[in-house]
Amino acid sequence: MSHNTYGHIFRVTTWGESHGPGLGAVVDGCPPGVPITAEALQRWLDRRKPGQNRYTTQRREPDQVEILSGVFEGVSTGTPIHLEIRNQDQRSKDYSEIMEKFRPGHADITYWQKYGIRDYRGGGRSSARETAARVAAGGVARAALEQLAPGAEIQGYMVQMGPHQIDRSNFDADQIEQNPFWTPDPQAAQDWAEYLDGLRKSGSSVGAVIEVVARNIPAGLGAPVYGKLDADLAAAMMSINAVKGVEIGEGMAAAALTGEGNADEITMGNDGPRYSSNHAGGILGGISTGQDIVVRFAVKPTSSILTPRATITKSGETTEIVTKGRHDPCVGIRAVPVGEAMMAAVILDHLLLDRAQTGGIRGPIG
Repeated sequence: MSHNTYGHIFRVTTWGESHGPGLGAVVDGCPPGVPITAEALQRWLDRRKPGQNRYTTQRREPDQVEILSGVFEGVSTGTPIHLEIRNQDQRSKDYSEIMEKFRPGHADITYWQKYGIRDYRGGGRSSARETAARVAAGGVARAALEQLAPGAEIQGYMVQMGPHQIDRSNFDADQIEQNPFWTPDPQAAQDWAEYLDGLRKSGSSVGAVIEVVARNIPAGLGAPVYGKLDADLAAAMMSINAVKGVEIGEGMAAAALTGEGNADEITMGNDGPRYSSNHAGGILGGISTGQDIVVRFAVKPTSSILTPRATITKSGETTEIVTKGRHDPCVGIRAVPVGEAMMAAVILDHLLLDRAQTGGIRGPIG
């Protein structure tokens, strides 16, 4: 199976399956001299790991990362960084009853149609467990960004669960890590808890919308036409398992605006250009403006539910399926650190691409 690598200069290849011995990533293109330790990477993995509360899968995985190469005496050497995470709580027997059936909403049927083989134990590569490797690689990207773009910040949070959106007038960034939903709206956190409890107890699931913001990113990242920063961000977010939609800035809502309403007017400030608004999400013509880069992505409901669903077997027979096991009632919760990791990787990649092409040269203003 090909296509397990993303990035241009900062390149990440993930490997492993949900119920195999382990999974991980090989990170190539990280500049030398970047401080990297397993403990620093673990901080990000601990935010994504399962079993932390009743709103996520009860699979107990410590997600302990080990650095096998590419780091010496606490800094990157410029050679490939091999990251490994061992699986410790697989229950493959939970899936033995579905080995001949296709789960509706899952990749089972398309993997079978394409490859003629599928790993029915949790979905193999199509499982959201693959994203642990991305988060580990994103930790490397964050460490490099600290060196190359001091002050850069990347923060993700949930803005919608099912039909319930946050009230942006309640936005409090300090609340994001104070509730199990990574939401900046404390009232929404309370409301969602009751809502998700009901779905969880009924064996159902629900989708979510995640917003990821990159702040203090230099202007000039990205390239015209086929190297657009927003195109690579959209591809990165869309590659996350269960993501079905991505938007930048105003996104789909821009279709309802007029030209006057959508234009981010520009004035001259003491430190350079200033924008009256950020409908563009910090990117114009595929190139960063220096404003906040704003990306949102929609995560579908977890396909593994306890309600019987009609399906077929590999031999084409009509049947029903109930997916047992340990599943997230809202997989979007744990998608927050994954979105942050993908944002970090893409931003770093484009920073390195820009450094290679322009050497940091910028057109003067003022």
